[in-house]
Amino acid sequence: MELELRHLKTIRAIADAGSLTRAATVLGLAQPALSAQLRRIERALGGALFERGRHGVRTTALGELVLERTRIVLPAVSELQREAARFARTQRDGERLRLGGTHGPLLGALVDRLAEAAPGTAVTTCASWSERELAQQLAEGRLDFVLAGTCGSAPPPDCPDLVWEEIAVDPVFVMLADGHRLARVREIDLAALADEEWACVPGDGCFADCFTAACARAGFTPRRMYETDTASCVHLVQVGRAVGLCRATFPPTPGLTVRPLTGTPLMWRHLLGWHPAAQRPDTAATVLAQAREAHADAAARSAGHTRRLAQRRPAPDAVSHPVPGAAPGGVP
Repeated sequence: MELELRHLKTIRAIADAGSLTRAATVLGLAQPALSAQLRRIERALGGALFERGRHGVRTTALGELVLERTRIVLPAVSELQREAARFARTQRDGERLRLGGTHGPLLGALVDRLAEAAPGTAVTTCASWSERELAQQLAEGRLDFVLAGTCGSAPPPDCPDLVWEEIAVDPVFVMLADGHRLARVREIDLAALADEEWACVPGDGCFADCFTAACARAGFTPRRMYETDTASCVHLVQVGRAVGLCRATFPPTPGLTVRPLTGTPLMWRHLLGWHPAAQRPDTAATVLAQAREAHADAAARSAGHTRRLAQRRPAPDAVSHPVPGAAPGGVP
C-alpha cells in the first residue's frame, strides 16, 4: 500500500483525539474500520505508530517521527491547494481585475486609467474602511489588487505573502468651510485649530493616534472627532460644524477650502498590494504604473498640493541646507 494524504490525516486525527473511538467519531468511520485502516498504515510504514492502552492511545517513537513530518506536509499541501485555486481563478477569469480600496478618489481614478490602458479588461471594485479586511480578501484570492494607506512609517496590513509597493506620499491637509476665519490663510498652524471640532473617515490603522499625538505636540487635545463617511465629513465642514482632515489630493469641492498644515505634522502613504503567486509580473507592473499616474493626475488637479510642491522646490541656483532639529519627511 502506498501512503496517501488521507492516511496522514488519519494519523493526525488519532493523535489529536487520543483514542481510536473518538477519532472514529471525528472521521465519521466505524471504530473497527478505523482500526483496520491503522493496521494497514502501520504495515506500510514498517512499525507501530501507537501503543493501545485502557485509557486510549499513545504515540510510539516512530509515531512521533511520522507526526512531526505530518505537521509540515499537511499545511504545505493546503497552501499549495489555495495557491493553485488562486492561479486557476486568475486563468479562468481571463481579462478581469478585482480592485479593493479604502474610500477616496484614487480608486475611481485608477479604474478610469485602466479603462483606457486595458480596454478589454473588466474591472470591478470593492470599497471598505478596513485595510486589514481588504488585505485578508487579497490573501484569500477574492481580490486581485488593493489600494491601501498607512499613516507615517507604519507597516502595511500584516498578511503573509503579500507584496506592497508605494504609490506616493501625501501631506495631510485640513479642509475648512469657505467662510471659516482661517480660510484665507495660506498655511495653517495646527495650534490655531485648538478650539475646533474635527471630522475624518474611520479606519483601523494608527492615524487617530498619530493625529492625537500631533495635537498634543501643538499644545491641545482635540475637542471632538466625528468619524463618518466622506460625504458626511464634507457636509459637516461645509456647514461649519467641524474642520476636516484630508489628503493633499482631495478634489476641489464647492463650499470647501483646503489648506496645508504648518510643518506637515501628518503624512499619508498610498500603497498597492497584491499576491505575487496570483498575478503575472507584467499585470502587476501595469496596475502599479497606472496607480502612480492616477495619483499624479489627482495631485496636478489639487491647487494646494501644487502650491506645496512649489514651496518645497528650491530655486535653480539655491543650495538646499538641512534645518537644524527638523525631522525628515515621513509617512504617518
